[in-house]
Amino acid sequence: MKIHEYQGKEILRKFGVAVPKGKVARTPEEVGVIAHELGGKVVVKAQIHAGGRGKGGGVKLAQSAHEAYEVARQILGMQLVTHQTGPEGKRVNLVLVEQALNIARELYAGIVLDRATAQLVFMASTAGGVEIEKVAEETPKLILKEHIDPLTGLRQAQARKLAYGLGLEGDAFKNAVKFFLALYRAYVESDCALAEINPLIVTKEGEVLALDAKISFDDNALLRHPEYVALRDLSEEEPLEVEASKYNLNYVRLDGNVGCMVNGAGLAMGTMDIIKLAGGAPANFLDVGGGANPQTVENGFRIILSDPNVKAILINVFGGIVRCDRIAQGVIQAAKNVDIHVPLVVRLEGTNAKEAGELLAGSGLPIIVAGSIKDAAEKVVAAIRA
Repeated sequence: MKIHEYQGKEILRKFGVAVPKGKVARTPEEVGVIAHELGGKVVVKAQIHAGGRGKGGGVKLAQSAHEAYEVARQILGMQLVTHQTGPEGKRVNLVLVEQALNIARELYAGIVLDRATAQLVFMASTAGGVEIEKVAEETPKLILKEHIDPLTGLRQAQARKLAYGLGLEGDAFKNAVKFFLALYRAYVESDCALAEINPLIVTKEGEVLALDAKISFDDNALLRHPEYVALRDLSEEEPLEVEASKYNLNYVRLDGNVGCMVNGAGLAMGTMDIIKLAGGAPANFLDVGGGANPQTVENGFRIILSDPNVKAILINVFGGIVRCDRIAQGVIQAAKNVDIHVPLVVRLEGTNAKEAGELLAGSGLPIIVAGSIKDAAEKVVAAIRA
């Protein structure tokens, strides 16, 4: 689950992570008042779940409270387009107003799980303010990494090594070590999936602060943090993904035209790969889980068909926990309840797969039965082309 920058900074502040003084506002008038409280010279930052806000005109420096008011009038309500929003952009409903600082250096700091080592990795770089993916691709030597033993946590020696690697000295060095240790504590105790500070700034006075903060949480741990669940902004999420979450369906919208309904994340990804190999393009990732039943299949149909780009649907289910004939009965029942106006290809494999195929073939519904995953992908692509 993602949250806004200002929400992330509020959480970081509780763990002793240094962040600039600032407040969130929803109107230009509020921005003017906050700017006056902060001394006049402030930065007004659009709050959306996307990077690249500055390049899109969503981050602006104001020299006075009046200028901050005028800047807020431009930003609030705008449709902010960045490289992460897509051409449609996102509407700006609130802004973060922060004190302007004397920036001497812009760095990068971030924590994420390294699945290859099954450990958290703390990354730091002198290339702050630049997309870390671009740095990793073009100049990987600029990224410092410290893998963290879960039994010991981030050790002070590791934090010092990172600060030294960034070329910090004096107060800046001490403050960076303190910052890194606090950021790690915030990450672990908040069950984060990502904590990215870009840029991490060093002021001319030697302070080290999070000028930006991208925080996301592990959805599986949210039951331990009901206070974080309340921070979710549904207006920033894809409407169909929000709708799917109501039915405990794992759905991610893509830009293809083949609607996919699969049980199991691994099988779902494999199905999308095979569709691409057959010359098609998946319109979504949809995992209905191991216990597929008529209700989950029906809800899946409704969500998939809500995407106008979908020209055909492929159901690919392995009958392990639930027998294939029961899944087939659920598909038939759901298909009768939903107006499916596009070709439907079904491939079932596992226990009672033969009986399932006979049920589908004798249902009287325009269902295309496939034998293998390759056969299913080829049939759904052919159905769209026809």
